[in-house]
This record gives sequence, structure tokens and C-alpha cells, in this order.
Amino acid sequence: MRTVRCLVAGSIVSLLIAQPAFACGGLVAPDGAVNLGRTTTLAAYHEGVEHYVTSFEFSGGGSKFGSIVPLPGVPTDVVQGGDWTLQRLILETTPVRRTAFLSANAEAGAADAATVLQEHEVQALDITILEGGGDQVGIWAQDNGFQLSPDAPEVLDFYAERSPIFMAVRFNLKRARRLGVDLGDGTPIHLSIPTPNPWVPLRILGLGKGPEERIEADVFLLTDERPNMLPVPALADSLNLDHSAAASESLLADLRSDRGMKWLPRSDMWLTKIVVDGTAGNLTHDLAIDPTGTAVPSAIAAGLAEFLPDPIPVTPEAQRWWSWTLVLLIGAVVWRVANRFIGSPS
Repeated sequence: MRTVRCLVAGSIVSLLIAQPAFACGGLVAPDGAVNLGRTTTLAAYHEGVEHYVTSFEFSGGGSKFGSIVPLPGVPTDVVQGGDWTLQRLILETTPVRRTAFLSANAEAGAADAATVLQEHEVQALDITILEGGGDQVGIWAQDNGFQLSPDAPEVLDFYAERSPIFMAVRFNLKRARRLGVDLGDGTPIHLSIPTPNPWVPLRILGLGKGPEERIEADVFLLTDERPNMLPVPALADSLNLDHSAAASESLLADLRSDRGMKWLPRSDMWLTKIVVDGTAGNLTHDLAIDPTGTAVPSAIAAGLAEFLPDPIPVTPEAQRWWSWTLVLLIGAVVWRVANRFIGSPS
């Protein structure tokens, strides 16, 4: 069996050499020197825990660059991801054809700084889990060598209003040289995040891009049931439902054989693939998930709440006015019906 799995993994690698690079998050490199390729992400939900798997590949530039990713909660575990999980998902679903912040904020005291919750090293990546508002995370990023694009304050605030948890990822050039990791080598990471309200960050992919620049990404979901999503991919300009079917037992067996994937059940999982293809100007939301398939996902988690109409407040005076109006309307209808069927006395 081990030999078969190794052959499967080798076949995946050979078939996917021409695939785009994997990455996640927004580019925060100085002068655009580092390019992040197409994003591929797995967001799996089982027993109340989100398993977020993505891969970072940095090409070009120096040592001070990285990525910032908003998270729906605090991870209980941040480890190196599997060697072929993302590639295996692509193979399953792809037919094989032969600005800076205000100086006043920067001068804020230590009490206003983002809180560092966790620090991890995964191969050549330095990973920091932060808690804070948009300004606080932005200041931390600048103080730690990140150069943020002019739209960063707005985007970070967009996420901080829903979840104050962020992941900052930096490429450590010295450690990369020591480990023999070359620029362009992808490093997968795997986060386990307990959350009752899962969502996948999409808007962050447009960080630093112009409104007309294209955003392309693949998002895989593995859930116990067929999930509900908001926005509905068929109705959203930039989201396309590319695959939705019960996950095959062979797929789950291959995934379970990869590093850190033993948590996956052997059967009864649903596989969904969402293709993100649109402009940064249109991708102003995230993807909210109801993994049970029995409820409508949260509009707040999807970043769509601001587009919903605000409820009109009803005062006691207005309630009384509407009550009397309703009584008079009903009385008028009854009077007309009575006159029509009874008629006037002759």
C-alpha cells in the first residue's frame, strides 16, 4: 500500500509540474519585487474544526517580504502541511487531457499594539498569529519590515470588524539557505481552527491590486455534508462552482496518507471546488460556509452585511398609527363587500 501511495504522489507531481504556483493572502512586498502565484486553498470542516491548508511560494526579492492572511479564529495548531494534498485535490477535480498608516497611529502606546498570540517556524517561513484591529495589525506589520499597499488600512479594517485574528507569514532567507530551500519552492502549512462560523478570505487576494487586475484562485471545501455558501457561486460575478460531489473513498484514502491528514474520515465527505476568476474591483467579499447544509451562511461572515438594507426603526407612535390605519382599511373593505352583496334598500 505504501508503494502505491508513493506512485500516486509521484504521478501527481509529474502531472502538475505546469500548474500555477500556490499562495495565499495579500502581497505586502516592497516595490512589488515578490510575486505570489495563483492561490490554492483547502478549507475542510469536521467536528467543529476548520482545517485550513494552503501553500506559500515566493519568487524574487530579498528577505523582507511576506503575506498577511485573516483568520476566523485562533489556531490550536500550526504545522507543516502535507506534501501532495493540494495537488491531489486539483487532480481529482481537473479533467486530465492527454500606504502607510497615519503617524498618529504609529505613535500609539504599547497598549494599542497588536498582540502576538503565537509564533511558529515552518521550514523557511516565520509565522506569527496576531490579535488586533486593522490599525494595530498594520502598525505591527510596518514595524516588522512589511511594506503595505495604500489600500491595506481599508482591507485590514474590513476583516478586523469580524475577526481580530491575523496570520503574518515571512520568508526567512537565512534559514532558507541553511535548509536548502530555493526561492520558488512552495511550503504548505496546515492550521487547525475551532470555529462555529467558518469563512474563507477572498477579498485579501486583491490587496495592492488595481480595480481591473484579475484575481484567480482555487478554493476546495471538504465538509461532512453538501455545504451552503454565501455568496451563491452561480449568482456571484467572480465565483464559479467547478465541482460538487461526494468525495471518493480513493481521494480520502490518498489525503489521509499525507502528512497531518489522519483527522479526515475514511468516507462520507463532500468535495466542493470554487474557482475565483474576476477583477479586484468585484471581489469585495469573502466566502461564508454552512458546512451542515441546513442553514443560510452568515452575511456578516461573507462580508456582505454592509450591502444589506438597515432595518427601519419603529417607534410606539408609529406602531399605533399603523394599527389604526390597518383597522380603517379593513373596515373600508368590509363596508364595500357588504354593499356589493347586500345592496342598498329600495
